[in-house]
Amino acid sequence: MKKLLLVVVSLFSASAFAQGGVTEAVNLAPLAKAICISFAAIGAAMGQGRAAATALEGIARNPSSSDKMFLPLILALAFMEALAILAFVVAFVGIA
Repeated sequence: MKKLLLVVVSLFSASAFAQGGVTEAVNLAPLAKAICISFAAIGAAMGQGRAAATALEGIARNPSSSDKMFLPLILALAFMEALAILAFVVAFVGIA
């Protein structure tokens, strides 16, 4: 964590302590897009992993319930994936 903080401070300190007249603005939109997409991907992957693990555990405990669990599991996985894709679209459309 300290190394990450040191890297961030060293990247942005040059523009903070720059002397002179007009300094150029740093475009942070690509960084914001990357952070948005990475959080969406991480969240979707963790949610899908937990949903699949729970469904498999339920099927292992009661194999006759696999028919009842299949459709809700597939719907939940599809919704999680749709949220990740939506974050991807928002990142590229919403941030100019």
